[in-house]
Amino acid sequence: AAPAHRPLVPAETPPPPYSAAPSWPEPPDRALSPSPPEPSPSRSAAREASWCKLAYWEHRTRVGRLYAVHEASVSVFGEQPHGSGFCLAQLRAANRSAAVRRARRKIGRGLLLSREPGAVWAYNRSEHPIFVDSPTLGPPGGRGAAVRRVPPGYAAKVFDYERAAGLARRPAPAEGPCDPHSVRISFAKGWGPRYSRQFVTSCPCWLEILLTQPR
Repeated sequence: AAPAHRPLVPAETPPPPYSAAPSWPEPPDRALSPSPPEPSPSRSAAREASWCKLAYWEHRTRVGRLYAVHEASVSVFGEQPHGSGFCLAQLRAANRSAAVRRARRKIGRGLLLSREPGAVWAYNRSEHPIFVDSPTLGPPGGRGAAVRRVPPGYAAKVFDYERAAGLARRPAPAEGPCDPHSVRISFAKGWGPRYSRQFVTSCPCWLEILLTQPR
């Protein structure tokens, strides 16, 4: 039987570390560092490896470099000032289309990504929905995109490490290989069978989360 999935969690009762939805703008590092800073040797050791890297895309074009995430949570937002994190406004691209410019204006406060025990959660801080797809969102044996809509102010578990380990041992689907340790999030625009955009590469602004495989 398919495992039970918690659909969405309202902002009033989000999972840790979202103990309280912060007001904006928030002090730098307040949302990303719930505990006091560690001594410098421990901090240096912790930054040797990242648990994920973020890639920002506009349609089929990746904009900017990969953003490595070392802290337990990271904010991704469109404009400053919205605390520290991955600011998409700093990524420059030539000849942006009108559709991309409109979508970028809707990113706003963006989202918070958090690595929890055995899972990754995304909390939608923007005023528009985000759309999420990962190999662990769909039913066992399912094929194609399993895109989930996350309304503003809601959090959703977007990746399950235990399920991903099982998927990695399965043969690739007929339509081609699929990275079992990746998540794709589109800002404001959905894709899949219910939309005119069949693929995430048709979305104006989207984020690719490349998760480091557990050892």
